[in-house]
Amino acid sequence: MKTIINSQRLLDSFRELVAIDSPSFGERAMADELTARLKKLGFAVWEDDSARKIHGNAGNLFATLPGKLDMPPLLLCAHMDTVAPALGKRAVAEPDGRVRSAGDTVLGADDLAAVAEILEAVAALEEQKIPHRPVEVLFSVAEEAYCVGASVFDFSVVRAREAYVLDYDGAVGTAANQAPTLLDFTVTVRGKASHAGFAPEKGVSAISAAAQAICRIPAGRVSPEATLNFGTIQGGTATNIVPDACTVRGEIRSLDDGYAFTLLDNLKDTFRQVCQENGAEFEIRERCLFHAYHVPAEAPVARRYRRVCNRLGHAVSFTATFGGSDNNWLAANGIQGIVAASAMHGCHTCGEYTYVQEMAEIAQITAELLCER
Repeated sequence: MKTIINSQRLLDSFRELVAIDSPSFGERAMADELTARLKKLGFAVWEDDSARKIHGNAGNLFATLPGKLDMPPLLLCAHMDTVAPALGKRAVAEPDGRVRSAGDTVLGADDLAAVAEILEAVAALEEQKIPHRPVEVLFSVAEEAYCVGASVFDFSVVRAREAYVLDYDGAVGTAANQAPTLLDFTVTVRGKASHAGFAPEKGVSAISAAAQAICRIPAGRVSPEATLNFGTIQGGTATNIVPDACTVRGEIRSLDDGYAFTLLDNLKDTFRQVCQENGAEFEIRERCLFHAYHVPAEAPVARRYRRVCNRLGHAVSFTATFGGSDNNWLAANGIQGIVAASAMHGCHTCGEYTYVQEMAEIAQITAELLCER
């Protein structure tokens, strides 16, 4: 039985959600609204204590709904926060079905289109009395801040072993099944201050040492599967003083987890060698924000997505992405998922937009996934 999606209700829901301010770490109003909507659909809802852990004002929402099909639950995931400028968002609906931002903020289709689609998919199944498997929903906080909300979520409460994360741009039917490890680093080089005019030879320029190291380290797309970027460099106090400190910040992304750490080790070795040559010292602080994953295109979670999309007339394309998502944390906790297109375009800009038809198609795919073996 094909699920009938109420496009007008979906649009109304999306516009109402867009009007709620939900910047990263400030999702309180959105969490309250979604809790009420989930409970109205029959979900049991639990808000975790991540607000305390990440210094936000709301926690991740986890909700469960029993199913009438004797199948394992599926997890549907989207995030509640939106990137800046995020305050005072307004969704402007055009006659052709395009929904855009008013131009002075983002629209918030990333990721509120997904939230609205999940709510509509379940609402359509329930009101049409279509049997579905048990449903688990995770609406996370602070995803745009490198998935910090999901990083502190207790995944032991999740029964589902397969998930669909609605948080990807591109045509309907597109999905990411591979994403990178992301490391960030801060290198501090310490030299020796001296007067630049009277006694430059008595100083050790931290900026010069840092620059030499940077020049020796391949950056940009260092391989087909990895990137390395030096994002900021700061140092010095005045033009007449040999700088005794310089700080360099950057990141490494790699679809191969081990290779990411190899690149980091090479970076450390280069800074160490250059500092020794210059009589400087260095220290490095590093963080792994999330680890890489790869879901084979023939894995059950991917094959189900392909079957449903093809049956509904959508071509399927699996791709690797160099962006992270909550799916990195699902994978790290033994849940196999893919990141599916969710009808968002021009993300992270004030020109962001979506289409009602696309949102309806993705809501229908989501509903059918909950009924598919």
